[in-house]
Amino acid sequence: MSDARISEGGHIPVMLAEVLHHLAPRDGARYVDATFGGGGYTRAILNAARCTVFAIDRDPDAIARGAELARAHPGRLHLIQGRFGDLCAIMNAQGVSALDGIVFDLGLSSFQIDQAERGFSFRAEGPLDMRMERDGRTAAELVTTLSEGELASILRDFGEERHARRVARAIVAARAQAPITTTQELAAIVRRAVPKSADGIDPATRSFQALRIAVNQELAEIEAGIDAAIRLLAPRGRIVAVAFHSLEDRIVKHALAAAAGRLPRPGRHDPAGLLAPARPVLRLLTRQPATPTDAECRTNPRARSAKLRAAEKLPAFPMPEAA
Repeated sequence: MSDARISEGGHIPVMLAEVLHHLAPRDGARYVDATFGGGGYTRAILNAARCTVFAIDRDPDAIARGAELARAHPGRLHLIQGRFGDLCAIMNAQGVSALDGIVFDLGLSSFQIDQAERGFSFRAEGPLDMRMERDGRTAAELVTTLSEGELASILRDFGEERHARRVARAIVAARAQAPITTTQELAAIVRRAVPKSADGIDPATRSFQALRIAVNQELAEIEAGIDAAIRLLAPRGRIVAVAFHSLEDRIVKHALAAAAGRLPRPGRHDPAGLLAPARPVLRLLTRQPATPTDAECRTNPRARSAKLRAAEKLPAFPMPEAA
């Protein structure tokens, strides 16, 4: 596989061809890779055009991994540790007020999943950590300190776990006997509480997702990041977002649809219906989310749940949207 397809360490960027198609990198333009991770999108953008990329990641390990790529593209790649929810402040610090394209690869990177010591995966023994920035409260602290009701809310809201109350009760009972400090300990507790499903998905999957999202405040970050990206785009600039579960995709879908004027109008009895609709600032490039090909899913199973949405910033006086 070519260098444009595989980033450092064998990480395979998801839906890379589709990302490049919608982002359409061009010479002299400025782009943000808001979730640098393994650097796959950044590397491909830099190879596609003589452009500049600002690569952001909240994980210090990801920024450290990018040093070699930055040396290979002197002056064109700027590595920045930070949260994409702070995108406006980050770009202001770089002296940049408008961007030609922004790409988000939401969720975990392959590196984070594969490093047992980071505590993201239930498939390997490791400390129950899950912090992307290595700062703040760990997942172990959450399962140790939160009440049964608080745990159930996290599991239901962030993991869409149907058995949230049962899992929360099992966690509280287990921690009364001994602290829950490792991934395997928590996974075993969840597996005993949740019936096996016919689809073969590990019963611990949703609970681990929920705790990871809670630890890193991921959904609030996505909302803030997408909003900031829309504001920072220059006319004709493009935003591309790849999501991996329904909670992420729902936020992206709603934000892009709202900015494109595609949300349903309020009912005639709703006072909001008396207000003039806001002028659209985006043109949707994907009315329905793009999904990976069967061939990509066979090559990279982690791509299976991916959904890509893209939009373009309208000029001050927009042309009619294509049918």
